[in-house]
Amino acid sequence: MATAMPAGVQSLDLSAGEALVYSPNGNSPGRPSPLSVVLHGAGGSAEDGLALFRSLADEAGLILLAPQSSGRTWDLLLGGYGPDVALLDEALDQVFGRYTVDPAHLAVAGFSDGASYALSMGALNGDLFTHVIAFSPGFWVQGQSPAARPTFFVTHGTDDQVLPIASTSRRLVPALERAGYEVSYHEFTGGHVVPGDLAAGALMWFLGPQ
Repeated sequence: MATAMPAGVQSLDLSAGEALVYSPNGNSPGRPSPLSVVLHGAGGSAEDGLALFRSLADEAGLILLAPQSSGRTWDLLLGGYGPDVALLDEALDQVFGRYTVDPAHLAVAGFSDGASYALSMGALNGDLFTHVIAFSPGFWVQGQSPAARPTFFVTHGTDDQVLPIASTSRRLVPALERAGYEVSYHEFTGGHVVPGDLAAGALMWFLGPQ
């Protein structure tokens, strides 16, 4: 049974690694709340993951779970799924034990390498994640997808010099659509960043009526 947790950032006590959870002000243990896993980019931190949505979380009543990758970036980019999947599994178990999570609003989101990991993990775990949010992704590793399929929200800057849009999202989005996924795609004038209006738009898309 979920118990009341203090608002703000808490470190999880995990054997598989490090993760932070953000509990919004006004969170009630008996009321189902939306949850988003938030994944940092290469060389980033769990705090960077939280920063994607932290300024918006209180108003949205959104719980955030931010794992810290075991290496400089996520395991999939370093050879295959492994320690970071184990970390995420353990962290989610703890969050589900502490909070009442709305199963219809469970997202995985990320920026840059974190966005690539979100695309790949989200599609592979459509029986868990209902929504995938990818800010400036670089790739998608297609796997054996479950019958349940999440919907996708993808953004990318037309002037991105880190992960140029022509070789990334402009190829990834059509590939996702050919695979049968529903994608809300947004290009913007700018570089390798997450514009505030698109972060807010992603949350509106995620939390809106289904």
